[in-house]
Amino acid sequence: MKRLAPLALLLLTACGPMTLAEAERQCFERARLAQQPRGEVAVGVGSGGRTAAGFELNVSSDYIMGRDPAAVYETCVMSKAGEPPSRPLYARPDWKG
Repeated sequence: MKRLAPLALLLLTACGPMTLAEAERQCFERARLAQQPRGEVAVGVGSGGRTAAGFELNVSSDYIMGRDPAAVYETCVMSKAGEPPSRPLYARPDWKG
């Protein structure tokens, strides 16, 4: 039983809140997807003249539900870090709203 105590402590630590900076980084991407879908298209020609094409589209449920990206960001950071963001989404210099 004594051997399980360190393992249990490690597992409980992993469930705790993450750093504010990491939460803001992850939640920023979620807010971007709440603003609009993201996607990419790839087209290429390989050896022997073979063509290849690909398409990827990311649409979040936040976007479909029409949620405000700033509210998504704040709620996400609060749930991950246990504290509000260091600044609002729209005040971030990297936000292109």
